Amino acid sequence: MSACGLHFHWRDPRVAGQFRTGVSLHGHTMHSEESMAFLPRYAHRIPGVSQTIRRHEAAFRSYYGKELDYSRAWWTPPLPAPDAEALERRQIETLLGLSALVSLTDHDSITAGRNLHLTSPLSAIPISTEWTVPLDTSFIHLGIHNLPPADATAWMDHLRAWTAAPAPDRLAEILAALHALPGVLIVLNHPLWDEDLAGREIHRQMVHRFLDRFGAFIHALELNGLRPWSENRDVVALAAARSLPVISGGDRHGREPNANVNLTHAATFAEFVDEVRRDGRSQVLFLPQYHGSLKLRCLETMADTLRDYPEYPGRVQWSDRIYFRQEDGSVVTLSSLWRGAGPGIVRNFVTLLRVLESRRVRATLRQALAGRREYAL
Repeated sequence: MSACGLHFHWRDPRVAGQFRTGVSLHGHTMHSEESMAFLPRYAHRIPGVSQTIRRHEAAFRSYYGKELDYSRAWWTPPLPAPDAEALERRQIETLLGLSALVSLTDHDSITAGRNLHLTSPLSAIPISTEWTVPLDTSFIHLGIHNLPPADATAWMDHLRAWTAAPAPDRLAEILAALHALPGVLIVLNHPLWDEDLAGREIHRQMVHRFLDRFGAFIHALELNGLRPWSENRDVVALAAARSLPVISGGDRHGREPNANVNLTHAATFAEFVDEVRRDGRSQVLFLPQYHGSLKLRCLETMADTLRDYPEYPGRVQWSDRIYFRQEDGSVVTLSSLWRGAGPGIVRNFVTLLRVLESRRVRATLRQALAGRREYAL
């Protein structure tokens, strides 16, 4: 078997039996602050929604005398860290019959991994994060896995401080210091996703410039479980051109477990990191959910984030999980700002997505979108 490989569960469900461990990388929890700065860029592309949002923006501008600042708002995924870790572990143990290693990477936070690490009897949980790295007028995300427990908080403070006040000349210094830690794995997450809508070619040129300058400190490029196969296929080509391994990254935000994992003979996360860093070994397995419609999977994730969770007091409603930083710096939830269920358009949108909780509706949509599978060719 080659040092790097791609496997597809729907083609060969027995391939996992050749390995000891499944590794779930890049999953999010309630501690992940998901910026809503993207909202106007995406929403203004949707007919009907665009006009409604522009009316709300005009009303805000008229009342407050300034533009609505979406960068001061963020949402958080519904699952607490123990439930997110258990979800990923259960898939690997039940579907694949393997031991499980799980690395949760919330945006610019190590709270999930740190808390799990402290409560794990064997301290087997890696402390990891998805670090936001501003570049030019856009940004990239780096998965920083397995920070040393004694220094993890100091490292996270350091990374946050750099993101808040980027100093390009110091980025090489930071990455070199992380690279010098033998147990740390640095992954360029969803490298070809133009998340900021800068433009496909502009984004790709930015990634190439980043790799030209900092590629020596990057250990792998991510194949993302929530990105289309056409994009992941280009990532494979990019990794080959840069002599880097590809690695899995599910990017889970809802209740669907990661759509890809790594297969390994390693017994610990540190051993897995050593395989990737020293030997360039990485075996990626795409799981059955990736073979389905990506559009439906994204809709289901949205439904997961908008449903009620009575089991999580204080975070039951979706509006309890959206936050806004006010002018005085205080942070409030959307539910504390709204009366009732909020504006009608929002209520209607939430009601529409909650229809997806019906098994019959999901089955119908799966059949209707059967021709839009993510074929891996």
